[in-house]
Amino acid sequence: MNRILLIEDNRDLAFGLRNNLEIEGYEVETAENGKAGLEAFARANPDLLILDLMLPELDGYRVLRSLRQEGHSTPMLILTAKGEEADKVRGLRMGADDYVTKPFGLLELLARVEALLRRTRAGRATSEAMGVQRIGVIEVDPAARTVCRASQPVELAPKEFDLLLALLRARGAVVSRLQFMKEVWGYSAAVVSRTVDMHIAELRRKLEEDPASPRHIMTVRKTGYRIKP
Repeated sequence: MNRILLIEDNRDLAFGLRNNLEIEGYEVETAENGKAGLEAFARANPDLLILDLMLPELDGYRVLRSLRQEGHSTPMLILTAKGEEADKVRGLRMGADDYVTKPFGLLELLARVEALLRRTRAGRATSEAMGVQRIGVIEVDPAARTVCRASQPVELAPKEFDLLLALLRARGAVVSRLQFMKEVWGYSAAVVSRTVDMHIAELRRKLEEDPASPRHIMTVRKTGYRIKP
């Protein structure tokens, strides 16, 4: 049974989400603020975190940053009442795997939870089967989920790493945005292509010598992306 930690300060919303997640067969623990959420995370070691960004005491951004800096690769779905793209981009850059904007439909949330868990399981199996990959001065160890550039460790958010693996698995062939959505997020309709582009931009920023003129993560106009050795 998968364990989910829900950090949400709206008690009515948390109660409803917990009930529905438990009906779907998940084990759920809740926390009402960021500080309690970090404590619950350390105690429960969840398979998935659902995190509201606007929390008392310690907001969701700081919870997210703290967990990623500690090296946790647990998939994280953020909830936000804000519709501004900048807030979503900030959350994704800090390591969130997906987002849902309030108000949201229950079926949409459940679909995203299922997809994140499914892709996490499949990604682990695929990573274990791949050997160490090298692209120029970049070295990728799929099993350990580590990346080095010129022998220096590079920290990638989980979805950034998954995108990189999808490019490597294609062995130079073009990967469309739709393929990325299916392979990395596990579905296509709920993820906008802009999300893919934002993650690719972050990969380039972290791995390319000149992100504006990339040598390895190449854009194929109107199609998608490919990896170039």
